[in-house]
Amino acid sequence: MFISVIIPTCHRNDLLAKCLDCLAPGKQTLGMEHYEVIVSDDGSKSTAQELIKQNYPWARWVAGHKRGPAANRNHGAKAARGEWLVFTDDDCLPDAGFLSGYWSAAKMGGAPVLEGKTSPSGVRTRVDMECPANETGGYLWSCNMAVKKNLFFELDGLDENFPGPAMEDVDFRTRLNKAGRTIHFVPAALVLHPWRLKRGREFCKLSSRSMEYFIVKHPEMAKSISLKFLVINLARKFIKQIPPVVLACRGRGLWREVWLTIYTFYFLACIPKKKAMSAASKICVVNK
Repeated sequence: MFISVIIPTCHRNDLLAKCLDCLAPGKQTLGMEHYEVIVSDDGSKSTAQELIKQNYPWARWVAGHKRGPAANRNHGAKAARGEWLVFTDDDCLPDAGFLSGYWSAAKMGGAPVLEGKTSPSGVRTRVDMECPANETGGYLWSCNMAVKKNLFFELDGLDENFPGPAMEDVDFRTRLNKAGRTIHFVPAALVLHPWRLKRGREFCKLSSRSMEYFIVKHPEMAKSISLKFLVINLARKFIKQIPPVVLACRGRGLWREVWLTIYTFYFLACIPKKKAMSAASKICVVNK
């Protein structure tokens, strides 16, 4: 068995270097003869090609198509030699047992898709920070997942038609569930993900459009991300989570968090369903 680790990157060489340091020969408990590392690079102003050539010659650099992270991951997967694809992000720090955890789970068989454990790294210093943690499974975030290569391409990989860099991994998980594929949680496959400042207004707009596109593809899921559902969950979040976070962060970033939430709801509410369906149809036709 052979594993291909796919890392999409774009103008973040400083973070990428830390990620690659964790995957270097001797840093993983799994021997290098059992895995390869592929960096798919969407950089335009600069790339990581020289960085990898000089400092990480054991990794393979490929130029991305500059169509966003989903397309970048798909492009890296196409260059892979392994029968298993392991995805992580350039800002993640894989644990020493990251690959051996996936290796052992894959050897046991029983599931063609595996999701690892993602834990926060560092200290949250602002309310408007986020971290895609996955401590107990059930999310299949693209920053830490493994899938058999043949299954990945059987499902046409990640959908590159999403308007923004959001929901494409949720869509992939949904398609796997519809296809009846089993997903196993592998806590030993651990990566640490740093707290990061939430992106701004434009990202809220793109995320809302991605949610609309997701609903077009999976109308039965509309209730789970409807405006009413999100408002209810936001209320629960503010009651149970926000007060201690505000205290811990001394209120830093609170108003920005409020405004980003308002922007998200506004964009979700003001994009008519018919318009979204029409836009999604056009996107699908253009990208066929």
